[in-house]
Amino acid sequence: MRPGDKVICINDKIDADKAEEIRRDFEIWITKDKEYTIREILDNNGIVTGVLLEEVHNFPKFFNLINRYQEPAFAIWRFRKLNYATSEKAEEQVEELVEVGVKETEEKKGN
Repeated sequence: MRPGDKVICINDKIDADKAEEIRRDFEIWITKDKEYTIREILDNNGIVTGVLLEEVHNFPKFFNLINRYQEPAFAIWRFRKLNYATSEKAEEQVEELVEVGVKETEEKKGN
């Protein structure tokens, strides 16, 4: 996965023993089966890879575990990449198909 990729949330569950911590750190939480766009991927000092989402913005907090302020990130394992093209990629593909169609039509006219 990389920034700009469309993903779907496959797990929005919060363990009971982490519920208080999650409520404290995240003003907005994710929703299972909802589509999101990756805004940024954070390594989090190798502890757990996290993602920031275009559709969700939370206030930065200080995290002792990584010893810095940052926007709380969602664990990457909570998402699965969607395999359909974004609208920009789809437009590029349509343009390519149109160009091919135009070239084929021109070639037929030339014969």
